[in-house]
Amino acid sequence: MDMNYRLTAYVLGQLALIVGALMCIPMFMAIGFHEYNTILSYGITIAITVVLGAVGLVLRPAPNKRNLRPQSGFVMCGLAWILLAFIGALPYRISGAIPNYIDALFETISGFTTTGSSILSNVEAMPKSLLFWRALTQWIGGMGVLVFVIAVLPRNDKASTALARAEIPGYQFGKLVSKLRFTSQILYAMYIVLTLILVGILCACKMPVFDSFCHAFSTASTGGFSVRNASIGAYNSVSIEVVITIFMLIFSVNFNIYYMLLIGHFKALKNEELFVMIGIYVAACVAIVASLTASNTYDFGDAVRYTTFNVASVMSTTGYGTADFVLWPTITQVLLLLIMCIGGSAGSTAGGMKISRVIILVKSSANNVRRLNSPRSVQTVKMDGKALADSTVEEIQNFFIIYVLILMFSTFMLAILSPYTGAEGIATNLSAVISCLNNIGPGVGPVGPTGNFGGYDVLSKIILMFDMLIGRLEIIPILMLFYYKSWKKA
Repeated sequence: MDMNYRLTAYVLGQLALIVGALMCIPMFMAIGFHEYNTILSYGITIAITVVLGAVGLVLRPAPNKRNLRPQSGFVMCGLAWILLAFIGALPYRISGAIPNYIDALFETISGFTTTGSSILSNVEAMPKSLLFWRALTQWIGGMGVLVFVIAVLPRNDKASTALARAEIPGYQFGKLVSKLRFTSQILYAMYIVLTLILVGILCACKMPVFDSFCHAFSTASTGGFSVRNASIGAYNSVSIEVVITIFMLIFSVNFNIYYMLLIGHFKALKNEELFVMIGIYVAACVAIVASLTASNTYDFGDAVRYTTFNVASVMSTTGYGTADFVLWPTITQVLLLLIMCIGGSAGSTAGGMKISRVIILVKSSANNVRRLNSPRSVQTVKMDGKALADSTVEEIQNFFIIYVLILMFSTFMLAILSPYTGAEGIATNLSAVISCLNNIGPGVGPVGPTGNFGGYDVLSKIILMFDMLIGRLEIIPILMLFYYKSWKKA
């Protein structure tokens, strides 16, 4: 397990340059909006990215020394996301919009990981250019920053594969076409087109143009940052809620299915994960509507309106809000927490464990029960009619075990550190960890849809930031940073 330090410095330098180039967009917006403090903060940050990019170019390895082992790809991926967060937080801190750097870092990691958890109590008081940067961080992180690097810059395909395998969510990695760079370009092309379509539709629904872009970025990435304190509920528009509901679900589907449909392979719709996703969504909506109407929380029409939106928001791990589900019956909150953990499809921008992993875990557990009755029988786990290798099933089982251990440890640490105590504190801290680990955004209690994470202390925020990174990168890239053999020099 050898680490290629020169290649790592080169890739991180290129990443810094790309982030600096993207930061020029909100900087020009700051000039247009006469946000002078913010202009300077962008200028300083961009200068830092240029220096980092220059260092990377100086250390650039020779073309024949750009191979990267898969294990080193995980380490590089983890480092890239941490560097991205430290750079992205600078405009918030330098401008003074978020005076505390840890809070700025929390907001930035929440953005890039598409979590949507926030420490801000008054979003609308933020400079517009920073609100745009905040939404843009989610859009960049949605499809993956290293996937973007691969798409725009030519690189050794073996190294690119190692990086993409580390960053793209799901239990298995596959190219759409033979060249990974073209695969990345196809993914981003679909991502951009769907985002622009959403911008147009939101504008047609009379959402302001600035708000439309910011919400399109947050919806496409299933991130959930809004430019309004009341989130999507501020618009009180059924048409906007319906459009965003549909697109949250669209971006929760594996993008490979969309590519297969584009080239005419309509059999791609016979996808087990897709069917289960639709089934979970419909079943959850029916159960919650029944609970809300039975408890007289809403009449039937409002129950349908708020349920269909908020279930899609939670299931896609977007985290938008049109209602405070903390006030809903307890059973509905428990159901929403379960859906948070499951998340969307592999290969989508949604977070969570992923529906495909849950399907495989259920099937493997069922097979283990069958073996008790028929010890000599050969049981295989199938997905879409194809048998999965035992190693794949074992990896998913290991993932689930580590996932639960991280969930338990983080909740335990928050119970010690956080100001929230008693029965409400247990629910608040558990939901905060579930929210950050699954990249959702809101939890319950003080961190619910109408609250924020500003009440936590520094150490609690650091734990939640690691949970966000672990959840977005699906555990291994972050854990590899703490394994000493990962740093062995090539």
